Amino acid sequence: MTDVAASDRLPLKTKLSFGIGSAAEAIALHTITAYAVLFYNQVLGLPALLAGLAVSVSLVLDGVIEPMAGSISDRTKSRLGRRHPYMYAAALPIALSFFAIFNPPAGLGDTGLFVWFLAGVSVLRWSMAFYHTPHIALGGELSPNYVERSKVMAYNSFFTWVGGALTTIIALRIFFKRTEEYPRGLLNPEAWSPYALVMGSVAFVILLASAALTHDRIKHLPQPAKETPPFSPLAFYSDVKSAMTNVNYVWLLVGFFFLSLALGLRTVLHVYVNTFFWGLDSEELSFFVIGTFAGYATAFIMAARLHGRYDKKTTMIAAAATYGVVPAIPIGMGLMGFWSHETPFIIPILIVFSAISSGALSVLSISVMSALADVADENEARHGIRQEGVLYSTRTLFAKVDQAIGTALAGLVLTLIAFPEKARPGEVDVEVLHSLALWDGVIAGVPAVVAAFFYGRYRINRTSYDQTRAAIAARKAAAAAPAE
Repeated sequence: MTDVAASDRLPLKTKLSFGIGSAAEAIALHTITAYAVLFYNQVLGLPALLAGLAVSVSLVLDGVIEPMAGSISDRTKSRLGRRHPYMYAAALPIALSFFAIFNPPAGLGDTGLFVWFLAGVSVLRWSMAFYHTPHIALGGELSPNYVERSKVMAYNSFFTWVGGALTTIIALRIFFKRTEEYPRGLLNPEAWSPYALVMGSVAFVILLASAALTHDRIKHLPQPAKETPPFSPLAFYSDVKSAMTNVNYVWLLVGFFFLSLALGLRTVLHVYVNTFFWGLDSEELSFFVIGTFAGYATAFIMAARLHGRYDKKTTMIAAAATYGVVPAIPIGMGLMGFWSHETPFIIPILIVFSAISSGALSVLSISVMSALADVADENEARHGIRQEGVLYSTRTLFAKVDQAIGTALAGLVLTLIAFPEKARPGEVDVEVLHSLALWDGVIAGVPAVVAAFFYGRYRINRTSYDQTRAAIAARKAAAAAPAE
């Protein structure tokens, strides 16, 4: 069997068009996860516990919507296929809710700010569910080949970085530049509204472009069988039940559950650590794009090669363990007093560690996304239906519930260590900073190491994949054979 059959190869244009949709998703979601809690807590004065709780509740509510969006998408029959109707429809609500989050009405107290934040982020996530789930399911079905689908997901991962990097550069270099009044530009209240308008508009254009530029693939994609009933609560239950009977899928879910706990903690706390523990300003923070680019570019080039040489399981184990351990090293050096903001070349040093951890996280993301497409093959061989939407979205449900726990825990951590509201760098108590660094650097890495263990329970490899694809081909040949 050749590594990539000619019929399985995808045009570069298709992979690029699919990938850019992930950039728009990242613009919206990276802003929320990296900056929104800081904005509501440090700029607007909402208590950290309430700010973290708003994000966490929105994640739980969204997690319920994700599998439903997947099941609806899987069962959709239209001239636009299963995925594209929702990708087109979701773009405008995403842009409008993104703008609203960073433009709360004046005069709201803590309760009003909490409700506005919760409502805005919830609407954004619900809208994103009906874009992201069909979009990522589209990536899983663009190619049936074991390695080619890893390449497709590499574009997804790389453009996710592009979106995050674009957000970081535009935010820190243009809207939140250092000023005399606000040397830490993210604390400037006047910059947030124009930032939200521009980035919401950019996301809107990119989301529509990805849908339009992949439109020509609709005729090549799997479609529901004619006898497939439309979405209903009973059909939804059946879809989720059949997905959860696959033990390989369950191990991927459990692994991602623990990984998301680490991500939930680190995403919120890392902005605080860089700003207050390392004492970096907005322009210095923008240089970290170099490190994340190096990490994601390396993953983009190497992930499919690693899958071909070592298989996906081994790659997932190594990547999860690396992400768990590497980010703790520089923070550990800082806690022991060896490194500080005054250390020569501290920013390049931190960028190197950022590159390694970003690369590991990207390789892991590509591996899991590609493995889920292999699970979809297994389920088709067993049940005769393709469930990319349900498989990807149920995994997202588990991730978001756990990320909600991690985000709420981050808000709780900030409360327990008595991190001050509207704090100024250089004026936060040393004991508080050390507690913050310990949580972000060391404790948050433990769930990622646990995730590596559960990824080790995954059993699909190249040999079993070939057997599954042969079974699917035999089923289709039998169905197409004329009755005697």
